[in-house]
Amino acid sequence: MQQVASTVPSATERAPSRASVAVHLERVRKTFGEVVAVDDVDLEIRDGEFFSLLGPSGSGKTTTLRMIAGFEQPTSGRVLLHGRDVTGVPPYDRDVNTVFQDYALFPHMNVGDNVGYGLMVKGVPGKARRERVAEALRMVRLDGFERRKPNQLSGGQRQRVALARALINRPRVLLLDEPLGALDLKLREEMQIELKAIQERVGITFIYVTHDQVEALTMSDRLAVFNQGRVEQVASPADVYERPATAFVAGFVGTSNLISGDSAERIVGRRGIFTVRPEKIRLSEPGDAAHEEECTALGTVRGVAYQGSDTRYFVDLDGGLELVVTRQNLATSSMEALALKGKAVRLTWDRRHNLPVTKGGEGTEEE
Repeated sequence: MQQVASTVPSATERAPSRASVAVHLERVRKTFGEVVAVDDVDLEIRDGEFFSLLGPSGSGKTTTLRMIAGFEQPTSGRVLLHGRDVTGVPPYDRDVNTVFQDYALFPHMNVGDNVGYGLMVKGVPGKARRERVAEALRMVRLDGFERRKPNQLSGGQRQRVALARALINRPRVLLLDEPLGALDLKLREEMQIELKAIQERVGITFIYVTHDQVEALTMSDRLAVFNQGRVEQVASPADVYERPATAFVAGFVGTSNLISGDSAERIVGRRGIFTVRPEKIRLSEPGDAAHEEECTALGTVRGVAYQGSDTRYFVDLDGGLELVVTRQNLATSSMEALALKGKAVRLTWDRRHNLPVTKGGEGTEEE
């Protein structure tokens, strides 16, 4: 009986050296005419990690992914996969696969044929192909779905079929181009957990493109924040959120309050650009005192956004700055939250939560 190699890597394969590099971009630049899409990007993505390319539309993240895949060639710089220079190598000769947002499933084929299509093209015999299809579908929790057509599946199921089709070829790197973008919010949240679990189970490198900060923070081991073709910060989700390197990162990843200039000198006690997250700020009565190790400011609640589990308060400070405050509704009704609109309040937070950031990439404070 013919032995069929397992689609799921062994325990040894699932635990690569964290120092090994799966993808290395060296001074990669991509222009389209006069437009600079990717501008001198240096990036190392480790073997076996879930790495996200995060940024707004037009920031260069998708172009970067396409250069890793081989669909675009860099104008300058090099792309290396596991140490091999693949800059001029076509997509089919790179050890990567790509999952797209639209899934690109063949509507006339059933699930089994869709998943096994790449193996059929490679000439893998029918019995071995069926065994590997069944194993790939078990991996994404779609056992027994082989005979169903794509139009008989939910959006989340179609997404998992596309994932199984990409994984069945056993790539060393899997590229995912906003694959959850077409799903509704609840299903997208479920699939974030599912994708991360699958990545940990198979142990290969996932490179994930998204503009959704929550997706990147939820799934990533590390992420790169893109802005106007450049990488502003590469770090773990916690570091990107708690210690943003630039003002752009602070404003793009989650909600953040930026304090600078005269406002910084008045509130923080020194000039510079600082960020403080809305959930770090305490909202209280104007007459309440603040401790010496705290920053404080008086203001008026301009607007209230009740969001069920928490409420956002938009506060105009007496000095002219607006800060956003988030407070969990542990014992607050919507009416109680909305009643604060127009009220004078005191905002207070620990000085440790004032994080210095840069304007764009050089230095840490305004002079």
